[in-house]
Amino acid sequence: MGFLLTDEQREFGRSLDALLTAAGTPAVLRAWAAGEHGPGRALWGRLADAGVFALAVPEAYGGLGPLPVEAAVACVELGRHAVPGPVAETLAAGALLAGAGGPVAEEWLPRIASGTAVVSLALEGYGPYALDADTADAVFTVTGDELRLAPGPGELSASADPARRLFRPEPGGAPVAKGPAIRAAAGAAGDAATFATAALALGCGEELLRATVAYVKQRTQFGVPVGSFQAVKHRLADTLLGLEFARPLVFGAAVELAEAAPEAGAGAEAAGGPAGVGPGPGPAVAAAKVAAGEAGYAAARTALQAHGAIGYTEELDLAWWLRRARPLRDAWGTPSACRARVLAG
Repeated sequence: MGFLLTDEQREFGRSLDALLTAAGTPAVLRAWAAGEHGPGRALWGRLADAGVFALAVPEAYGGLGPLPVEAAVACVELGRHAVPGPVAETLAAGALLAGAGGPVAEEWLPRIASGTAVVSLALEGYGPYALDADTADAVFTVTGDELRLAPGPGELSASADPARRLFRPEPGGAPVAKGPAIRAAAGAAGDAATFATAALALGCGEELLRATVAYVKQRTQFGVPVGSFQAVKHRLADTLLGLEFARPLVFGAAVELAEAAPEAGAGAEAAGGPAGVGPGPGPAVAAAKVAAGEAGYAAARTALQAHGAIGYTEELDLAWWLRRARPLRDAWGTPSACRARVLAG
């Protein structure tokens, strides 16, 4: 089966690329890592104006979605530019709250769609951490059949990427929704977060490869560009192949998610994978996450090797992408967990 983006989808990606190029995300990243969230929140608002977060919110709540293919286009671009903040988590909250329905959806989904709310998540089966909980307007947690609003960001944990701050949300908080639909909604949210993270990892890898190709064309040894060396060419070709094989898996998962999208408030009972397998993404999403995460991490290793010692320097903008590739590979489903899901599915 062939799959090509429409002209409108490609133009959407180009418009986001232009917006983020003009925004200068390395400076935004440095500020975010230092605890200065103003520039990042301002960029978040511009992305919301472009419709990014409305893609995950049903039309009944003021959104445009769910539109997983367009969300994949957006997340690849946001990954290429290393946009800070809980992007995957906020998009996943659209699926979680739409499945939950009721007052909590009516309160938060329009705010997510408009970009006035940044949301983080912590779901059973995906680890205890909530990304950037200190700057989020809400941190939702799901335990069993209960959806809760965490009373505080909780304890800060170490992270390989200083612009991806991990917190253990404070326990407790009164349930804002409960019932069988919450478990199903959490499964859909886990799928959405894993899928968005896969697209972010793909974009991160593409930018690492682009920057590395540009660098080896200008760096010389023995009077010639190092990019002319056969070993360097082979390493770059392998990196490109990994990314190109991951791309159709990411967009194939988007198509599958679009076809399986539940009605708002319905809570798809199949969400979260086949019975008896445990929490985790569906097989198509898991396959996309494995491929994109591994390809992005391989691109980081290639970039570091090709750049040499300069690749370790804090001053080099590339360092932000190098630090991000490994956490994106492991967030919302490690490679081993996703491979197990593919085999079980």
